[in-house]
Amino acid sequence: MLPFLGDFFGNPSSIHHVGRKARAFLDDCRDRVSRLWKCKPSEVVFTSGGTESNNLAICGSARLLKAKGRHLITSAVEHHAVLHTFEYLVNKEGFELTTLPVDADGLVDPQDLADAIRDDTILVSVMAANNETGAIQTVAELGSICQEQEVLFHTDAVQWFGKEPFNSIDQFNANLVSICGHKFHAPKGVGALYIKSPLLPDPISFGGGHENERRAGTENMAGIAGLVDAIERFTTTPVFERPTLQPLIERLAMLTDIDEVNLAGPLAKRLANTISFTVAGTDSMTLLAALDLEGICASSGSACSAGSLNPSHVLSAMGRNDDANSLVRFSLGRESSIEDIDHVLAQFPKVLGRIRSS
Repeated sequence: MLPFLGDFFGNPSSIHHVGRKARAFLDDCRDRVSRLWKCKPSEVVFTSGGTESNNLAICGSARLLKAKGRHLITSAVEHHAVLHTFEYLVNKEGFELTTLPVDADGLVDPQDLADAIRDDTILVSVMAANNETGAIQTVAELGSICQEQEVLFHTDAVQWFGKEPFNSIDQFNANLVSICGHKFHAPKGVGALYIKSPLLPDPISFGGGHENERRAGTENMAGIAGLVDAIERFTTTPVFERPTLQPLIERLAMLTDIDEVNLAGPLAKRLANTISFTVAGTDSMTLLAALDLEGICASSGSACSAGSLNPSHVLSAMGRNDDANSLVRFSLGRESSIEDIDHVLAQFPKVLGRIRSS
């Protein structure tokens, strides 16, 4: 990344020699991603991250095809970058949305999708892996259903890349695939969207002809350099290696030995690095703050805004309303060790005991 913060700081849209060097590198980056994804370079669009990739895929495709129909389909456990985008299209632009239910593991039944598709359905969006529970969806099967019905299929694969084995972008059976760099050790603020040719979603930003007129704005060359390097290093062979992380996850699952600490989501069909629990007798905010005091960084599926805590919409969709406000998620990485896990196992009961006693 460093050369593009200094010696090669040129704008790739400029015609002077420094800009031309940046343009050549940008084109090379697109070629490198396309070789790994086994797609056309023109099908790779660089973005600012997962949120923009999802917004461009959903809004751009819906607006492009609205003359054909206004019916959209998604699932109840999507990231808010997807759910809120669909809500905007429904509330502001007159689209209609069907939200698919999930089972107790947070998975969409392919038959539910098949039954929901109508003559006026133009877009389906179901994530590849859930950010709260780590549950892995059967996206290839869902995408195949959409292909048979000639309906566009988008998958939010932000949590998936770098964690599951990757062969080619076609393995999702999707027309649109969103990724985000910082989920697999690339920098923050950069991502990409695969757009299968000849689809050309309407742009959602305006002001220039960047990214083949699909995404206006000067390209983040340093970020793209880091993103492409990470894609080459960490996605074909996942940086979150299951053989390394699975024993740690299984050991961390011993937290369920504590009274009223329960696993959230499936233990088997989940990402290699993600495990979540619900904890009776507390709420996510209180528990996360107490764990942080012990040097343990965990997350939650709940949204904290202005001091208020909302229950996890994912757990609610899974039929677990009673404990949807007590979700705690642990995300392991390449630096995680057995000592880290043992520290959590030692401190968690003490922290929870203090919370419950107070």
